[in-house]
Amino acid sequence: MLTIATVNVNGIRAAFKRGMAEWVATRKPDVLLLQEVRAPDEIVGDFLPTSEWHVAHEACEIKGRAGVAIASRLPMSAVRIGLATGVPVDTGRWVEADLEVPAADGTTRTVTVVSTYIHSGTAGTPKMDEKYAFLDHVTKRLAELTGEGRHVVVAGDLNIAHRNVDIKNWKGNLKAAGFLPEERAYLDRWFDELGWRDLGRELGGEGPGPYTWWSWRGQAFVNDSGWRIDYQLATPALADLARTAVVDRAETYDERFSDHAPVVVTYDV
Repeated sequence: MLTIATVNVNGIRAAFKRGMAEWVATRKPDVLLLQEVRAPDEIVGDFLPTSEWHVAHEACEIKGRAGVAIASRLPMSAVRIGLATGVPVDTGRWVEADLEVPAADGTTRTVTVVSTYIHSGTAGTPKMDEKYAFLDHVTKRLAELTGEGRHVVVAGDLNIAHRNVDIKNWKGNLKAAGFLPEERAYLDRWFDELGWRDLGRELGGEGPGPYTWWSWRGQAFVNDSGWRIDYQLATPALADLARTAVVDRAETYDERFSDHAPVVVTYDV
């Protein structure tokens, strides 16, 4: 079994200070896909040492923002950084790695994993234009990946709740970034036209939830007033090998190491 976990750490230094290392030790994922790392390579290496992990990391050109990483216990045969948009605000948002995964018959199978962090956006502002522009680049790359016939997992914080069951207060957020019809239409295209499969929904039930993000403020976490904005998407053949998908929601507010919870999927490769 191959266990892949994705989580927006909201700053890798802060997450490890709050107890992320204990979660990693208990969960024992084979692959970690991280978003909002917000640290340079040397800091990432302090928390994900080469003695345990093969690491691919793209920091944002704007210090203290974004940043995505892949940490794998399996060797990487290739790494591809970014989507080459040429815009600094788009860096630290996309990294790919080809992993060599042992198969049951003694051979190895190449599985491509992607960690991505989509802009949050603000409705009616230039930040929303930046988000849509990046989503266009993502859509193009997703089409390329499906066309190549690979086993691929694209995971991360997409900052979009797809359907009403993916957000607790959907009626109150119909005009809010993250739940705008134009944003949700991108996911429709990825699923309906390009064939990507939403494993969190397929294996996690029809909802509502399980949610993956809750505000630090107020009683959002206690009341489970959250959003499902963290995903593992897979190409069809690999999705058929997925067996379980769970959200590792902390037991209590004080046990959270991020405002996001990890999404963990096991694959029978």
